[in-house]
Amino acid sequence: MRYRRANIPGGTYFFTVNLADRRSRLLVDRVEALREAVRRVRAPHPFRIDAMVVLPDHLHAVWTLPEGDADFALRWALIKASFSREIEKTERISASRRAKGEREIWQRRYWEHLIRDEIDFARHADYIHFNPVKHGYVAKPADWPHSSIHRYVASGRLPADWAGTGTEVDECGERSG
Repeated sequence: MRYRRANIPGGTYFFTVNLADRRSRLLVDRVEALREAVRRVRAPHPFRIDAMVVLPDHLHAVWTLPEGDADFALRWALIKASFSREIEKTERISASRRAKGEREIWQRRYWEHLIRDEIDFARHADYIHFNPVKHGYVAKPADWPHSSIHRYVASGRLPADWAGTGTEVDECGERSG
């Protein structure tokens, strides 16, 4: 069976993008290089970042693409390439990647999911914001510096103690009740 990605122009998508070395801390150690790569790509290829979290070895994001545009694959390829150019070449590169002129920084594939409705959006945004707690990096989501939760709190969309004391959230970051 051939794997096919959803390509809905103007769609909203959830992504998980991983480093090749899942023990690495490269994304948080070089978070400014990642931010700059995203900025460089968004200038010619705009998209809205609805939610995002950057963890040491992977990131999650929800993006909305412009009307008439479904090319998230190009955007991810450009972000990965731009970030990789900023990283010193210290990794061991496999023969297959070397033959294709690739680095060994990112996993080749990534996970994408087309957001279907407001409930689906809320679940994925909650998952993103709760992810640093799930992985044991912090006790509450607002303690993680590399997260859009700070934007949600500043705008009043979430309380500062969301998923902290007084808020019931399951292991996936979904609100109960």
